[in-house]
Amino acid sequence: MELSKRHFEASSSFLLVYIEVVILLSCFNLQDLNLLGLATASHAGRGNETDQQALLQFKAMITGDQLRIMESWNSSIHFCQWHGVTCSRNHQRVTKLELQFLELSGSVSPYIGNLTFLRELNLAGNSFYNQIPQEIVSLKRLEILELSNNSISGEVPSNLSACSKLIRVNMRGNQLTEEIPSLLGQLPNLKYLSFHNNGAFLDEERLTGIIPEALGQLTYLQFFGVATNAVSGTVPVTMLNMSNIRVFDIGGNKIQGTLHSDLPITMPYVEIFSIRGNQISGQIPVSISNFSNLDVLQLYDNRLTGNVPSLENLNNLSRFLISINHLGHGREGDLNFLSTLVNNTKLEYLYIGTNNFGGILPECISNFSSTLLHLVIEENKILGRISEGIGNLVNLELIRTSQNQLSRPIPFNIGRLQKLNIFVADSNSFTGTIPHSIGNLTVLTELALDFNKLQGSIPLSIGNCQNLLGMSLSHNNLSGPIPPQVFGIQFMSIILDLSSNYLTGELPVEVENLKNLVGLDVSQNRLSGFLPNNLGSCVSLEKLLLGGNLFDGPIPSSLSSLRGLVALDVSDNNLSGEVPEFLVSFGALKYLNLSFNDFEGVIPSAGVFKNASATFVKGNNRLCGGIPELNLTRYSSKTLIRRSNTTVKIVIVVVIIGVTLIFSCLAILWFRNKKQQPTTTCAENSLLQLSYQSILKATDGFSV
Repeated sequence: MELSKRHFEASSSFLLVYIEVVILLSCFNLQDLNLLGLATASHAGRGNETDQQALLQFKAMITGDQLRIMESWNSSIHFCQWHGVTCSRNHQRVTKLELQFLELSGSVSPYIGNLTFLRELNLAGNSFYNQIPQEIVSLKRLEILELSNNSISGEVPSNLSACSKLIRVNMRGNQLTEEIPSLLGQLPNLKYLSFHNNGAFLDEERLTGIIPEALGQLTYLQFFGVATNAVSGTVPVTMLNMSNIRVFDIGGNKIQGTLHSDLPITMPYVEIFSIRGNQISGQIPVSISNFSNLDVLQLYDNRLTGNVPSLENLNNLSRFLISINHLGHGREGDLNFLSTLVNNTKLEYLYIGTNNFGGILPECISNFSSTLLHLVIEENKILGRISEGIGNLVNLELIRTSQNQLSRPIPFNIGRLQKLNIFVADSNSFTGTIPHSIGNLTVLTELALDFNKLQGSIPLSIGNCQNLLGMSLSHNNLSGPIPPQVFGIQFMSIILDLSSNYLTGELPVEVENLKNLVGLDVSQNRLSGFLPNNLGSCVSLEKLLLGGNLFDGPIPSSLSSLRGLVALDVSDNNLSGEVPEFLVSFGALKYLNLSFNDFEGVIPSAGVFKNASATFVKGNNRLCGGIPELNLTRYSSKTLIRRSNTTVKIVIVVVIIGVTLIFSCLAILWFRNKKQQPTTTCAENSLLQLSYQSILKATDGFSV
């Protein structure tokens, strides 16, 4: 019994100890759990504090904040509510920093690397400078890095490949130098990569090096742009077979290499393909014809040769630019590819100028889609004419056909192109007259028909083109007077060139309307009369060329208001009087030609007149003085007195000779009448006497 009691007590004691131990352990476990919770909360707090401090350090590096964006970054509100900051919901960690286009300037703080939860960093369109901090590679979650259009310099961080989740990297419009890191080829998710237009104006300060072959491993890449840099080398073949690429732009570099017509290029989804402005030679690959989604094809300004392949399958093509190459053979058949564009309903820009294309301009151009805005075929060897069907392209804004061998008249239907802004057709062999329908082109700003074989008069309707800024009709066979309507185009401000024609009549007084005109050239015509006094109203003139006409009279004093003149040519006219003294004060005047006129007096020695290489006065025999290099008679007071005395003597001699001749003629007539009629009647004597008296009275006794 007692043993049982002791066993019970022992059991009870053990149970109590056990319970105490369990309770104690439970306490310890609860404490451990509580400590674990405190540790977690403490870790989150430290994370929040790290992000806040990183943002404050970023703010500290901002040196310019015109919009006062950073004023919201203060302790009065949680940093997740600061302008441009986005945080995650659960942990309140910064996931986005979007400060684009806020006129901020400064350096990118190295503390940006402490925002370890950051997925998007967008600082585009500001004025951040200095280098990209190396600490940016700590952003392992970063997907979007947008630093475009700043002034960031230095090199692209090569270890950016550590940010393996990057999808978009845009660093265009900065001042980055050195090379494109090949390690960027290790970013498996990258879809967008742009280094467009980096560096300063000098090539050595631009992004250089080659296009790394490793970039061809970016199988998801959709946008690749390194245009307008100083990248050299060749294009890796792997880059020409990126199956997901939409935009491929390497234009404006120093890239070389040779393309072959049978080069396979596999870009089934490409919409923009640009290799413009490089040093690429060879032929246009036929495989380009398979780019069915192609919208923009830019091959211009290279060294391409040969034929242009069929473009029949490029139904989405809106811009086809192949100018400034060596394409074509200068013969018939070079332009056959144009017929393959007839069914294209989206074509807007067709640039094939400055090549070696020959043959007759195909009539099929008239059947192009009315969506066509620009037609440029200049500087080739194209024959034929512009057909009347050009009037079907009613949305055309620009036509450039200069420096070809086009002939026949300019089509009358050109007047249907009422959206035409620029019409440049100089240096061809166009004949006939300028169609009066050209007056329908009321939005025209530039008209160049110089160096052709046009004849007839300048149409009066051209005065309807009130938006013209420049017009050149020089070196044709135009005749008749200059229509006053031409000088009524008040927006004319660049150039009005009517030189080297057969224009006649006076310079219309309406010239005073051209107050904004910089250059006026009517030289080498048959214009006559006095220079209009209101020519001085053209106060913006920098070039005034009137030489080779029949103008007479003095240079108008009103020209003293043309103080911006750089060139003045009145040579080969019949102008007279003294050389205006006001020309001395024309500080901008660099060329003055007064040759072969009838100017007289003393020529100045200051201003433009002290530069013999800028002043021409030959053929004015009555000029004197000036600098010795002008080879004029030296001026002195004795010379002037001698010339005055000589002039007076000449006048006196002329008067005496004139009076003597009059008396001689009268005496001869009197003696002849006396011999032929020795006897006269009284009436006749009376009549003769009266007549003689009348003569005496009328001549005041023959007094001079």
